[in-house]
Amino acid sequence: MARVKRGVTTHARHKKVIDQAAGFRGRRKNTFRTATQAVEKSLQYAYRDRRTKKRNFRALWIQRINAGVRLYGLTYGRFMHGLKLAGIELDRKVLSDLAVREEAAFKALVDQAEAALKKAA
Repeated sequence: MARVKRGVTTHARHKKVIDQAAGFRGRRKNTFRTATQAVEKSLQYAYRDRRTKKRNFRALWIQRINAGVRLYGLTYGRFMHGLKLAGIELDRKVLSDLAVREEAAFKALVDQAEAALKKAA
């Protein structure tokens, strides 16, 4: 039976890992054993942080809405409750964008929310 030489396969597998480690510092970028560990850890961080990013953006949107609403003497919680009572279903991403870029439109939403809160009380 003929001998199987695996140099090409091994080299390709190593090259794939080394290419993924491009941009790392020190031995982590060019030594296969340490590069493998570094790449595996970086993929774990990437997986975890794709979920964390969603949390961070939601928190940012809430902070922007809260800052925009407090200019008109309302809190974030009261504003969101007022929007729900008024039947306005805009997500936090859109609301924060309005608070930052379209002050007049956001003011109209705040007025509607306040009116709904007064009506409910």
